[in-house]
Amino acid sequence: MEKLEEIIRKYALINAAKHGGQAQPGAVIGMIMSKHPEYRQDAGQVSKTAAQIVGAINKMPVDVQTKELEELGGYQEKKVEKVKGLVDLPEVEGEVVLRFAPNPSGPLHIGHARAAVLNQEYRKRYGGKLILRVEDTDPRRVDSESYQMIPEDLHWMGVKWDEEIIQSDRMEIYYEHALKLIKIGAAYMCTCPGNVFKELKDSSKSCPHRDAPVEENLKLWEKMPETDEGEMVLRVKTDIEHKNPAIRDWVAMRVVDDVHPRVGSQYRVYPMMNFSVAVDDHLMGVTHVLRGKDHLANSEKQEYLYHHMEWEVPQFIHYGRLKMDDVRLSTSQARKGIEEGTYSGWDDPRLGTIRAIARRGIQAEAIRELMMEIGVKIADSTVTWKKIYGLNRAFLEEKANRYFMVENPHPVEIKGVPEKLLGTVERPLHPDHLDRGMRSLEFNGKVYLDEKDIPAQADQVIRLMGAVNITFQDGQAKYHSDGIDEARDSKARIVQWVPMEGAVETEMVMSDALLVAGFAESTLKGVKEGEVVQLERIGFARLDQKEDGKFKFYYAHK
Repeated sequence: MEKLEEIIRKYALINAAKHGGQAQPGAVIGMIMSKHPEYRQDAGQVSKTAAQIVGAINKMPVDVQTKELEELGGYQEKKVEKVKGLVDLPEVEGEVVLRFAPNPSGPLHIGHARAAVLNQEYRKRYGGKLILRVEDTDPRRVDSESYQMIPEDLHWMGVKWDEEIIQSDRMEIYYEHALKLIKIGAAYMCTCPGNVFKELKDSSKSCPHRDAPVEENLKLWEKMPETDEGEMVLRVKTDIEHKNPAIRDWVAMRVVDDVHPRVGSQYRVYPMMNFSVAVDDHLMGVTHVLRGKDHLANSEKQEYLYHHMEWEVPQFIHYGRLKMDDVRLSTSQARKGIEEGTYSGWDDPRLGTIRAIARRGIQAEAIRELMMEIGVKIADSTVTWKKIYGLNRAFLEEKANRYFMVENPHPVEIKGVPEKLLGTVERPLHPDHLDRGMRSLEFNGKVYLDEKDIPAQADQVIRLMGAVNITFQDGQAKYHSDGIDEARDSKARIVQWVPMEGAVETEMVMSDALLVAGFAESTLKGVKEGEVVQLERIGFARLDQKEDGKFKFYYAHK
Protein backbone atom coordinates (compact mmCIF):
# COMPACT_ATOMS: atom_id res chain seq x y z
CA MET A 1 0.00 0.00 0.00
CA GLU A 2 3.02 2.27 0.53
CA LYS A 3 3.78 2.05 -3.22
CA LEU A 4 0.17 2.99 -4.05
CA GLU A 5 0.40 6.06 -1.81
CA GLU A 6 3.61 7.13 -3.57
CA ILE A 7 1.95 6.77 -6.97
CA ILE A 8 -1.15 8.68 -5.90
CA ARG A 9 0.97 11.43 -4.37
CA LYS A 10 2.98 11.97 -7.55
CA TYR A 11 -0.11 12.02 -9.77
CA ALA A 12 -1.83 14.40 -7.36
CA LEU A 13 1.18 16.75 -7.46
CA ILE A 14 1.24 16.59 -11.28
CA ASN A 15 -2.48 17.33 -11.46
CA ALA A 16 -2.11 20.19 -8.99
CA ALA A 17 0.71 21.68 -11.10
CA LYS A 18 -1.65 21.71 -14.08
CA HIS A 19 -4.54 23.31 -12.16
CA GLY A 20 -3.04 26.13 -10.14
CA GLY A 21 -2.24 24.08 -7.04
CA GLN A 22 -5.63 22.37 -6.70
CA ALA A 23 -5.62 18.70 -7.72
CA GLN A 24 -8.91 17.11 -8.77
CA PRO A 25 -9.67 13.79 -7.01
CA GLY A 26 -11.59 12.29 -9.93
CA ALA A 27 -8.80 13.12 -12.38
CA VAL A 28 -6.15 11.62 -10.10
CA ILE A 29 -8.16 8.43 -9.62
CA GLY A 30 -8.65 8.19 -13.37
CA MET A 31 -4.90 8.53 -13.94
CA ILE A 32 -4.21 5.70 -11.49
CA MET A 33 -6.75 3.37 -13.09
CA SER A 34 -5.50 4.22 -16.58
CA LYS A 35 -1.76 3.95 -15.97
CA HIS A 36 -1.85 1.21 -13.31
CA PRO A 37 -4.66 -1.24 -14.15
CA GLU A 38 -3.42 -3.63 -11.47
CA TYR A 39 -5.13 -1.40 -8.88
CA ARG A 40 -8.57 -1.55 -10.52
CA GLN A 41 -9.59 -4.46 -8.33
CA ASP A 42 -8.94 -2.25 -5.28
CA ALA A 43 -10.90 0.71 -6.61
CA GLY A 44 -12.51 1.42 -3.27
CA GLN A 45 -9.19 1.66 -1.45
CA VAL A 46 -7.68 3.74 -4.27
CA SER A 47 -10.59 6.18 -4.10
CA LYS A 48 -10.37 6.52 -0.32
CA THR A 49 -6.59 6.95 -0.25
CA ALA A 50 -6.63 9.40 -3.17
CA ALA A 51 -9.22 11.59 -1.45
CA GLN A 52 -7.03 11.82 1.67
CA ILE A 53 -3.80 12.55 -0.21
CA VAL A 54 -5.37 15.06 -2.60
CA GLY A 55 -6.95 16.87 0.35
CA ALA A 56 -3.59 17.18 2.05
CA ILE A 57 -1.76 18.33 -1.08
CA ASN A 58 -4.37 20.97 -1.89
CA LYS A 59 -3.63 22.60 1.49
CA MET A 60 0.07 22.91 0.66
CA PRO A 61 1.52 26.16 -0.79
CA VAL A 62 2.19 25.93 -4.51
CA ASP A 63 5.96 26.41 -4.06
CA VAL A 64 6.05 23.49 -1.63
CA GLN A 65 4.09 21.34 -4.08
CA THR A 66 6.53 22.28 -6.88
CA LYS A 67 9.58 21.46 -4.76
CA GLU A 68 8.23 18.05 -3.75
CA LEU A 69 7.29 17.26 -7.38
CA GLU A 70 10.86 18.12 -8.47
CA GLU A 71 12.23 15.78 -5.81
CA LEU A 72 10.04 13.03 -7.25
CA GLY A 73 11.50 13.52 -10.70
CA GLY A 74 9.54 16.55 -11.89
CA TYR A 75 7.03 16.70 -14.70
CA GLN A 76 7.64 17.60 -18.32
CA GLU A 77 5.23 17.30 -21.19
CA LYS A 78 6.51 15.00 -23.90
CA LYS A 79 8.02 16.82 -26.88
CA VAL A 80 6.78 15.52 -30.19
CA GLU A 81 7.70 15.98 -33.81
CA LYS A 82 5.07 17.92 -35.68
CA VAL A 83 3.35 16.28 -38.62
CA LYS A 84 2.00 18.39 -41.46
CA GLY A 85 -1.77 18.78 -41.37
CA LEU A 86 -2.32 17.74 -37.78
CA VAL A 87 -2.48 20.01 -34.76
CA ASP A 88 -1.02 18.74 -31.48
CA LEU A 89 -3.29 16.77 -29.21
CA PRO A 90 -4.32 18.70 -26.09
CA GLU A 91 -3.33 17.70 -22.56
CA VAL A 92 -0.79 15.05 -23.49
CA GLU A 93 0.69 13.42 -20.43
CA GLY A 94 2.43 10.08 -20.49
CA GLU A 95 1.30 7.48 -23.00
CA VAL A 96 -1.30 8.52 -25.56
CA VAL A 97 -4.00 5.87 -25.98
CA LEU A 98 -6.43 6.14 -28.90
CA ARG A 99 -9.10 3.93 -30.35
CA PHE A 100 -10.77 3.36 -33.70
CA ALA A 101 -14.24 1.99 -33.00
CA PRO A 102 -16.30 0.97 -36.05
CA ASN A 103 -19.72 -0.63 -35.99
CA PRO A 104 -19.62 -3.95 -37.90
CA SER A 105 -22.62 -3.20 -40.08
CA GLY A 106 -20.53 -3.57 -43.23
CA PRO A 107 -17.02 -2.89 -44.55
CA LEU A 108 -15.31 0.45 -44.02
CA HIS A 109 -15.93 3.31 -46.41
CA ILE A 110 -13.96 6.45 -47.12
CA GLY A 111 -15.79 8.29 -44.34
CA HIS A 112 -14.34 5.81 -41.81
CA ALA A 113 -10.89 6.42 -43.28
CA ARG A 114 -10.71 9.81 -41.61
CA ALA A 115 -10.91 8.46 -38.07
CA ALA A 116 -8.76 5.43 -38.90
CA VAL A 117 -5.96 7.40 -40.55
CA LEU A 118 -5.92 10.28 -38.05
CA ASN A 119 -5.81 7.91 -35.08
CA GLN A 120 -2.96 6.03 -36.76
CA GLU A 121 -1.02 9.23 -37.44
CA TYR A 122 -1.39 10.43 -33.86
CA ARG A 123 -0.32 6.99 -32.64
CA LYS A 124 2.86 7.36 -34.72
CA ARG A 125 3.45 10.94 -33.66
CA TYR A 126 3.26 10.26 -29.94
CA GLY A 127 4.59 6.71 -29.93
CA GLY A 128 1.27 5.77 -28.36
CA LYS A 129 -1.20 2.92 -28.49
CA LEU A 130 -4.13 2.37 -30.86
CA ILE A 131 -6.99 0.03 -30.00
CA LEU A 132 -9.29 -1.44 -32.64
CA ARG A 133 -12.64 -1.82 -30.89
CA VAL A 134 -15.50 -3.39 -32.80
CA GLU A 135 -18.72 -2.00 -31.34
CA ASP A 136 -21.28 -4.73 -31.90
CA THR A 137 -23.76 -4.36 -29.04
CA ASP A 138 -26.75 -3.89 -31.33
CA PRO A 139 -27.48 -7.34 -32.79
CA ARG A 140 -29.64 -5.82 -35.51
CA ARG A 141 -26.80 -3.77 -36.93
CA VAL A 142 -24.21 -6.51 -37.22
CA ASP A 143 -23.01 -8.06 -40.47
CA SER A 144 -21.00 -11.17 -39.57
CA GLU A 145 -18.66 -10.70 -42.56
CA SER A 146 -17.61 -7.30 -41.17
CA TYR A 147 -15.44 -8.90 -38.48
CA GLN A 148 -13.12 -9.96 -41.28
CA MET A 149 -13.66 -7.08 -43.71
CA ILE A 150 -12.85 -4.28 -41.24
CA PRO A 151 -9.31 -5.51 -40.40
CA GLU A 152 -8.68 -6.16 -44.10
CA ASP A 153 -9.68 -2.59 -44.96
CA LEU A 154 -7.45 -1.20 -42.21
CA HIS A 155 -4.49 -3.29 -43.39
CA TRP A 156 -4.94 -1.87 -46.88
CA MET A 157 -4.86 1.68 -45.49
CA GLY A 158 -1.68 0.88 -43.57
CA VAL A 159 -3.38 1.35 -40.19
CA LYS A 160 -1.77 -0.70 -37.43
CA TRP A 161 -3.34 -1.35 -34.05
CA ASP A 162 -1.87 -2.69 -30.82
CA GLU A 163 -4.94 -4.37 -29.38
CA GLU A 164 -8.23 -5.65 -30.77
CA ILE A 165 -11.43 -5.70 -28.72
CA ILE A 166 -14.89 -6.95 -29.65
CA GLN A 167 -17.55 -5.54 -27.38
CA SER A 168 -19.84 -8.57 -27.50
CA ASP A 169 -17.08 -10.42 -25.60
CA ARG A 170 -17.41 -7.92 -22.74
CA MET A 171 -21.09 -8.15 -21.82
CA GLU A 172 -20.42 -9.22 -18.23
CA ILE A 173 -18.20 -6.15 -17.76
CA TYR A 174 -21.05 -3.87 -18.81
CA TYR A 175 -23.41 -5.69 -16.45
CA GLU A 176 -20.95 -5.18 -13.57
CA HIS A 177 -20.76 -1.45 -14.18
CA ALA A 178 -24.51 -1.11 -14.65
CA LEU A 179 -24.98 -2.81 -11.30
CA LYS A 180 -22.48 -0.48 -9.65
CA LEU A 181 -24.28 2.56 -11.08
CA ILE A 182 -27.53 1.35 -9.58
CA LYS A 183 -25.93 0.71 -6.19
CA ILE A 184 -24.45 4.21 -5.98
CA GLY A 185 -27.79 5.73 -6.97
CA ALA A 186 -26.54 7.07 -10.30
CA ALA A 187 -28.89 4.98 -12.46
CA TYR A 188 -32.42 3.69 -12.17
CA MET A 189 -34.80 1.26 -13.82
CA CYS A 190 -37.52 3.00 -15.81
CA THR A 191 -40.70 1.17 -16.83
CA CYS A 192 -42.38 4.16 -18.45
CA PRO A 193 -43.58 3.60 -22.02
CA GLY A 194 -41.34 5.46 -24.45
CA ASN A 195 -43.93 8.08 -25.36
CA VAL A 196 -44.70 8.77 -21.70
CA PHE A 197 -41.05 9.29 -20.80
CA LYS A 198 -40.59 11.56 -23.81
CA GLU A 199 -43.41 13.81 -22.61
CA LEU A 200 -41.87 13.95 -19.14
CA LYS A 201 -38.39 14.56 -20.49
CA ASP A 202 -39.48 17.29 -22.88
CA SER A 203 -41.27 18.99 -19.98
CA SER A 204 -38.19 18.72 -17.74
CA LYS A 205 -40.12 16.47 -15.37
CA SER A 206 -38.63 13.51 -13.53
CA CYS A 207 -39.66 9.97 -14.26
CA PRO A 208 -41.67 8.60 -11.27
CA HIS A 209 -39.07 5.83 -10.94
CA ARG A 210 -36.11 8.23 -10.71
CA ASP A 211 -36.03 8.32 -6.91
CA ALA A 212 -36.98 4.69 -6.30
CA PRO A 213 -34.94 2.92 -3.58
CA VAL A 214 -31.80 1.09 -4.68
CA GLU A 215 -33.33 -2.23 -3.56
CA GLU A 216 -36.30 -1.74 -5.87
CA ASN A 217 -34.03 -0.93 -8.81
CA LEU A 218 -31.92 -4.00 -8.11
CA LYS A 219 -34.99 -6.23 -8.19
CA LEU A 220 -36.05 -4.80 -11.56
CA TRP A 221 -32.49 -5.16 -12.87
CA GLU A 222 -32.53 -8.86 -11.97
CA LYS A 223 -35.88 -9.24 -13.68
CA MET A 224 -34.89 -7.33 -16.83
CA PRO A 225 -33.54 -10.30 -18.90
CA GLU A 226 -36.98 -11.95 -18.74
CA THR A 227 -38.93 -8.91 -19.91
CA ASP A 228 -40.10 -7.90 -23.36
CA GLU A 229 -38.48 -5.23 -25.48
CA GLY A 230 -39.43 -1.75 -24.31
CA GLU A 231 -40.85 -2.97 -21.02
CA MET A 232 -38.01 -1.40 -19.03
CA VAL A 233 -34.67 0.31 -19.51
CA LEU A 234 -31.80 1.38 -17.28
CA ARG A 235 -31.30 5.14 -17.28
CA VAL A 236 -28.28 7.19 -16.20
CA LYS A 237 -29.17 10.19 -14.09
CA THR A 238 -28.18 13.51 -15.63
CA ASP A 239 -29.71 16.97 -15.32
CA ILE A 240 -33.46 16.65 -15.91
CA GLU A 241 -33.52 20.36 -16.79
CA HIS A 242 -30.60 20.18 -19.22
CA LYS A 243 -31.06 22.53 -22.17
CA ASN A 244 -30.75 19.56 -24.55
CA PRO A 245 -33.60 17.09 -23.91
CA ALA A 246 -31.58 14.29 -25.54
CA ILE A 247 -29.10 14.40 -22.66
CA ARG A 248 -31.73 14.12 -19.93
CA ASP A 249 -31.51 10.71 -18.19
CA TRP A 250 -30.28 8.77 -21.19
CA VAL A 251 -30.69 5.02 -21.66
CA ALA A 252 -27.74 2.84 -20.66
CA MET A 253 -29.18 -0.66 -21.10
CA ARG A 254 -32.15 -2.06 -22.97
CA VAL A 255 -33.61 -5.40 -24.09
CA VAL A 256 -33.01 -6.53 -27.67
CA ASP A 257 -34.92 -9.67 -28.56
CA ASP A 258 -32.77 -10.81 -31.47
CA VAL A 259 -30.02 -13.33 -32.17
CA HIS A 260 -26.49 -11.91 -32.20
CA PRO A 261 -24.20 -13.22 -34.98
CA ARG A 262 -21.39 -13.94 -32.48
CA VAL A 263 -23.00 -14.69 -29.13
CA GLY A 264 -26.33 -16.05 -30.34
CA SER A 265 -29.12 -15.87 -27.77
CA GLN A 266 -26.84 -15.80 -24.74
CA TYR A 267 -27.87 -12.25 -23.87
CA ARG A 268 -31.02 -10.20 -24.19
CA VAL A 269 -29.93 -7.09 -22.27
CA TYR A 270 -27.49 -5.00 -24.31
CA PRO A 271 -25.73 -1.71 -23.52
CA MET A 272 -26.40 1.39 -25.55
CA MET A 273 -23.44 2.90 -27.36
CA ASN A 274 -22.84 5.73 -24.89
CA PHE A 275 -22.66 3.33 -21.97
CA SER A 276 -20.39 0.66 -23.48
CA VAL A 277 -18.14 3.27 -25.10
CA ALA A 278 -17.60 5.20 -21.87
CA VAL A 279 -16.93 2.05 -19.84
CA ASP A 280 -14.46 0.73 -22.40
CA ASP A 281 -12.70 4.04 -22.95
CA HIS A 282 -12.07 4.22 -19.22
CA LEU A 283 -11.02 0.61 -18.69
CA MET A 284 -8.73 0.69 -21.72
CA GLY A 285 -7.09 3.91 -20.59
CA VAL A 286 -8.11 5.90 -23.67
CA THR A 287 -6.69 9.40 -23.29
CA HIS A 288 -7.93 11.08 -26.48
CA VAL A 289 -11.11 10.42 -28.44
CA LEU A 290 -11.31 11.63 -32.06
CA ARG A 291 -14.91 11.86 -33.25
CA GLY A 292 -17.21 13.90 -35.47
CA LYS A 293 -19.00 16.92 -34.10
CA ASP A 294 -22.27 15.01 -34.50
CA HIS A 295 -21.08 13.24 -31.32
CA LEU A 296 -20.97 16.43 -29.23
CA ALA A 297 -24.12 15.44 -27.34
CA ASN A 298 -22.79 11.91 -26.86
CA SER A 299 -19.59 13.28 -25.37
CA GLU A 300 -21.63 15.26 -22.89
CA LYS A 301 -23.77 12.23 -22.03
CA GLN A 302 -20.67 10.16 -21.38
CA GLU A 303 -19.19 12.83 -19.13
CA TYR A 304 -22.08 12.32 -16.72
CA LEU A 305 -21.12 8.66 -16.44
CA TYR A 306 -17.47 9.57 -15.88
CA HIS A 307 -18.39 11.91 -13.07
CA HIS A 308 -20.72 9.37 -11.44
CA MET A 309 -17.90 6.82 -11.41
CA GLU A 310 -15.20 9.38 -10.49
CA TRP A 311 -13.21 8.60 -13.61
CA GLU A 312 -10.90 10.97 -15.47
CA VAL A 313 -12.64 12.28 -18.58
CA PRO A 314 -10.59 11.72 -21.76
CA GLN A 315 -9.88 14.57 -24.13
CA PHE A 316 -12.65 14.73 -26.74
CA ILE A 317 -11.52 16.13 -30.10
CA HIS A 318 -14.47 16.81 -32.41
CA TYR A 319 -14.08 17.45 -36.12
CA GLY A 320 -16.46 18.61 -38.82
CA ARG A 321 -18.55 16.49 -41.14
CA LEU A 322 -17.08 14.99 -44.26
CA LYS A 323 -19.42 15.68 -47.15
CA MET A 324 -19.10 13.51 -50.24
CA ASP A 325 -21.65 14.64 -52.78
CA ASP A 326 -20.51 12.27 -55.51
CA VAL A 327 -19.48 9.31 -53.33
CA ARG A 328 -22.09 6.80 -52.19
CA LEU A 329 -21.40 5.97 -48.56
CA SER A 330 -24.58 4.75 -46.91
CA THR A 331 -23.93 1.20 -45.72
CA SER A 332 -27.63 0.38 -45.48
CA GLN A 333 -28.34 1.66 -49.00
CA ALA A 334 -25.34 -0.19 -50.37
CA ARG A 335 -26.47 -3.44 -48.74
CA LYS A 336 -29.94 -2.99 -50.15
CA GLY A 337 -28.47 -2.39 -53.60
CA ILE A 338 -26.34 -5.53 -53.32
CA GLU A 339 -29.33 -7.61 -52.23
CA GLU A 340 -31.42 -6.28 -55.12
CA GLY A 341 -28.64 -6.86 -57.64
CA THR A 342 -28.02 -3.17 -58.35
CA TYR A 343 -24.43 -3.51 -57.12
CA SER A 344 -22.18 -6.49 -57.74
CA GLY A 345 -20.89 -6.47 -54.16
CA TRP A 346 -19.16 -4.31 -51.56
CA ASP A 347 -16.39 -3.65 -54.10
CA ASP A 348 -18.70 -2.34 -56.81
CA PRO A 349 -16.87 0.66 -58.36
CA ARG A 350 -19.86 2.96 -57.81
CA LEU A 351 -19.53 2.65 -54.03
CA GLY A 352 -17.30 4.57 -51.66
CA THR A 353 -16.16 1.52 -49.70
CA ILE A 354 -12.46 1.04 -49.08
CA ARG A 355 -12.48 -2.25 -50.98
CA ALA A 356 -14.20 -0.65 -53.98
CA ILE A 357 -11.65 2.15 -54.00
CA ALA A 358 -8.76 -0.31 -53.68
CA ARG A 359 -10.06 -2.52 -56.48
CA ARG A 360 -10.05 0.43 -58.85
CA GLY A 361 -6.37 1.10 -58.21
CA ILE A 362 -6.71 4.09 -55.89
CA GLN A 363 -3.60 4.06 -53.71
CA ALA A 364 -3.75 3.92 -49.92
CA GLU A 365 -1.19 6.74 -49.85
CA ALA A 366 -3.65 9.01 -51.65
CA ILE A 367 -6.37 8.33 -49.08
CA ARG A 368 -3.95 8.91 -46.21
CA GLU A 369 -2.75 12.19 -47.72
CA LEU A 370 -6.34 13.32 -48.22
CA MET A 371 -7.25 12.65 -44.60
CA MET A 372 -4.08 14.30 -43.32
CA GLU A 373 -4.89 17.36 -45.42
CA ILE A 374 -8.41 17.54 -43.97
CA GLY A 375 -7.13 16.92 -40.42
CA VAL A 376 -9.29 17.49 -37.36
CA LYS A 377 -10.65 20.94 -38.12
CA ILE A 378 -14.13 21.66 -36.83
CA ALA A 379 -15.30 23.11 -40.16
CA ASP A 380 -17.09 20.74 -42.53
CA SER A 381 -15.10 19.45 -45.51
CA THR A 382 -16.22 18.33 -48.95
CA VAL A 383 -14.47 15.54 -50.81
CA THR A 384 -15.04 14.66 -54.46
CA TRP A 385 -13.71 11.94 -56.72
CA LYS A 386 -11.90 14.69 -58.61
CA LYS A 387 -9.91 15.52 -55.49
CA ILE A 388 -9.10 11.87 -54.83
CA TYR A 389 -8.04 11.35 -58.45
CA GLY A 390 -5.70 14.34 -58.29
CA LEU A 391 -3.90 12.98 -55.24
CA ASN A 392 -3.83 9.46 -56.63
CA ARG A 393 -2.41 10.62 -59.96
CA ALA A 394 0.64 12.04 -58.21
CA PHE A 395 1.49 8.58 -56.87
CA LEU A 396 0.65 6.62 -60.02
CA GLU A 397 2.45 8.87 -62.54
CA GLU A 398 5.78 7.63 -61.21
CA LYS A 399 4.66 4.11 -60.38
CA ALA A 400 2.60 2.90 -63.35
CA ASN A 401 4.22 1.54 -66.51
CA ARG A 402 2.70 2.44 -69.88
CA TYR A 403 0.92 0.09 -72.29
CA PHE A 404 -1.34 0.28 -75.35
CA MET A 405 -4.96 -0.80 -75.19
CA VAL A 406 -7.64 -0.15 -77.78
CA GLU A 407 -11.28 0.23 -76.82
CA ASN A 408 -14.00 -0.57 -79.38
CA PRO A 409 -11.35 -2.22 -81.58
CA HIS A 410 -11.53 -2.10 -85.36
CA PRO A 411 -9.17 -4.38 -87.37
CA VAL A 412 -7.07 -2.44 -89.88
CA GLU A 413 -4.62 -3.67 -92.54
CA ILE A 414 -2.36 -0.89 -93.76
CA LYS A 415 -1.41 -1.05 -97.44
CA GLY A 416 1.89 0.12 -98.84
CA VAL A 417 4.07 0.05 -95.75
CA PRO A 418 7.73 -0.15 -96.84
CA GLU A 419 9.40 -3.44 -95.96
CA LYS A 420 12.09 -1.66 -93.94
CA LEU A 421 9.45 -0.25 -91.55
CA LEU A 422 8.00 -3.63 -90.72
CA GLY A 423 9.33 -5.34 -87.60
CA THR A 424 9.77 -4.46 -83.94
CA VAL A 425 8.66 -1.12 -82.50
CA GLU A 426 10.28 -0.30 -79.16
CA ARG A 427 8.40 1.72 -76.59
CA PRO A 428 9.61 2.59 -73.05
CA LEU A 429 7.77 1.05 -70.12
CA HIS A 430 7.99 4.51 -68.57
CA PRO A 431 9.23 7.61 -70.44
CA ASP A 432 10.75 9.10 -67.29
CA HIS A 433 12.38 5.87 -66.10
CA LEU A 434 14.16 4.34 -69.07
CA ASP A 435 16.04 2.05 -66.69
CA ARG A 436 12.86 -0.02 -66.41
CA GLY A 437 13.43 -1.15 -69.97
CA MET A 438 11.49 -1.24 -73.21
CA ARG A 439 8.50 -3.13 -74.48
CA SER A 440 8.46 -4.61 -77.98
CA LEU A 441 5.47 -4.43 -80.33
CA GLU A 442 5.62 -6.42 -83.55
CA PHE A 443 4.42 -4.19 -86.39
CA ASN A 444 3.44 -6.02 -89.59
CA GLY A 445 0.86 -3.54 -90.85
CA LYS A 446 -2.08 -5.36 -89.27
CA VAL A 447 -3.35 -3.53 -86.19
CA TYR A 448 -6.36 -2.77 -84.06
CA LEU A 449 -7.45 0.87 -83.86
CA ASP A 450 -10.17 2.44 -81.76
CA GLU A 451 -13.18 3.11 -84.01
CA LYS A 452 -13.29 6.73 -82.88
CA ASP A 453 -9.69 7.22 -84.08
CA ILE A 454 -10.47 6.32 -87.69
CA PRO A 455 -10.77 9.66 -89.55
CA ALA A 456 -13.92 10.51 -91.46
CA GLN A 457 -12.06 12.57 -94.09
CA ALA A 458 -9.91 10.84 -96.68
CA ASP A 459 -7.05 13.36 -96.54
CA GLN A 460 -6.75 13.39 -92.75
CA VAL A 461 -3.50 11.90 -91.46
CA ILE A 462 -3.19 9.98 -88.21
CA ARG A 463 0.03 8.76 -86.63
CA LEU A 464 0.32 5.37 -84.99
CA MET A 465 2.36 6.23 -81.93
CA GLY A 466 6.01 5.25 -82.47
CA ALA A 467 5.29 3.69 -85.87
CA VAL A 468 3.96 5.23 -89.10
CA ASN A 469 1.56 7.85 -90.46
CA ILE A 470 -1.51 6.66 -92.36
CA THR A 471 -4.64 7.88 -94.10
CA PHE A 472 -7.94 6.21 -95.00
CA GLN A 473 -9.31 6.21 -98.53
CA ASP A 474 -12.60 4.48 -99.27
CA GLY A 475 -12.31 2.68 -95.98
CA GLN A 476 -8.83 1.36 -96.76
CA ALA A 477 -5.86 2.28 -94.57
CA LYS A 478 -2.83 3.41 -96.57
CA TYR A 479 0.73 4.27 -95.65
CA HIS A 480 1.45 8.00 -95.81
CA SER A 481 4.88 8.54 -94.25
CA ASP A 482 6.98 7.42 -91.30
CA GLY A 483 8.49 10.53 -89.73
CA ILE A 484 7.22 12.54 -86.78
CA ASP A 485 8.00 15.73 -88.70
CA GLU A 486 5.61 14.71 -91.52
CA ALA A 487 2.99 13.98 -88.87
CA ARG A 488 3.42 17.47 -87.42
CA ASP A 489 3.28 19.09 -90.86
CA SER A 490 0.05 17.21 -91.58
CA LYS A 491 -1.35 18.09 -88.16
CA ALA A 492 -1.87 14.39 -87.60
CA ARG A 493 -3.59 13.10 -84.51
CA ILE A 494 -1.43 10.63 -82.59
CA VAL A 495 -3.29 7.45 -81.72
CA GLN A 496 -2.39 4.25 -79.96
CA TRP A 497 -2.64 0.88 -81.62
CA VAL A 498 -2.33 -2.80 -80.85
CA PRO A 499 -0.71 -5.39 -83.14
CA MET A 500 -3.35 -7.88 -84.24
CA GLU A 501 -0.87 -10.71 -83.89
CA GLY A 502 -0.70 -11.82 -80.25
CA ALA A 503 -3.19 -9.20 -79.06
CA VAL A 504 -4.62 -9.80 -75.58
CA GLU A 505 -8.39 -9.72 -75.19
CA THR A 506 -9.40 -7.25 -72.49
CA GLU A 507 -12.43 -6.20 -70.53
CA MET A 508 -12.51 -3.08 -68.36
CA VAL A 509 -14.98 -2.25 -65.61
CA MET A 510 -15.52 1.50 -65.64
CA SER A 511 -16.32 3.71 -62.65
CA ASP A 512 -20.04 3.53 -63.52
CA ALA A 513 -19.77 -0.31 -63.66
CA LEU A 514 -20.21 -0.41 -67.45
CA LEU A 515 -17.96 -2.86 -69.31
CA VAL A 516 -15.65 -1.82 -72.13
CA ALA A 517 -14.17 -4.56 -74.32
CA GLY A 518 -10.97 -4.25 -76.32
CA PHE A 519 -7.50 -5.56 -77.14
CA ALA A 520 -4.15 -4.78 -75.51
CA GLU A 521 -0.54 -5.35 -76.51
CA SER A 522 0.91 -8.77 -75.70
CA THR A 523 3.58 -7.36 -73.34
CA LEU A 524 0.82 -6.92 -70.76
CA LYS A 525 1.21 -10.64 -70.11
CA GLY A 526 4.09 -9.74 -67.83
CA VAL A 527 1.89 -7.60 -65.56
CA LYS A 528 0.77 -9.25 -62.33
CA GLU A 529 -2.76 -9.24 -60.97
CA GLY A 530 -3.24 -6.27 -58.67
CA GLU A 531 -0.75 -4.02 -60.49
CA VAL A 532 -1.83 -0.61 -61.73
CA VAL A 533 -0.78 0.41 -65.24
CA GLN A 534 -1.35 3.44 -67.42
CA LEU A 535 -3.19 2.57 -70.61
CA GLU A 536 -1.98 5.36 -72.85
CA ARG A 537 -4.65 7.91 -73.77
CA ILE A 538 -7.19 5.98 -71.69
CA GLY A 539 -6.07 6.29 -68.10
CA PHE A 540 -4.92 4.34 -65.08
CA ALA A 541 -6.35 0.89 -64.50
CA ARG A 542 -5.73 -2.01 -62.15
CA LEU A 543 -5.32 -5.51 -63.54
CA ASP A 544 -7.88 -7.43 -61.55
CA GLN A 545 -7.84 -10.86 -63.14
CA LYS A 546 -6.22 -13.05 -65.79
CA GLU A 547 -8.42 -15.91 -66.86
CA ASP A 548 -8.41 -18.07 -70.01
CA GLY A 549 -6.14 -15.60 -71.76
CA LYS A 550 -8.51 -12.71 -71.07
CA PHE A 551 -7.45 -9.72 -68.93
CA LYS A 552 -9.95 -7.94 -66.73
CA PHE A 553 -9.16 -4.38 -65.60
CA TYR A 554 -10.85 -1.96 -63.20
CA TYR A 555 -10.62 1.62 -64.39
CA ALA A 556 -9.29 4.22 -61.96
CA HIS A 557 -9.26 7.58 -63.72
CA LYS A 558 -7.53 9.68 -66.36
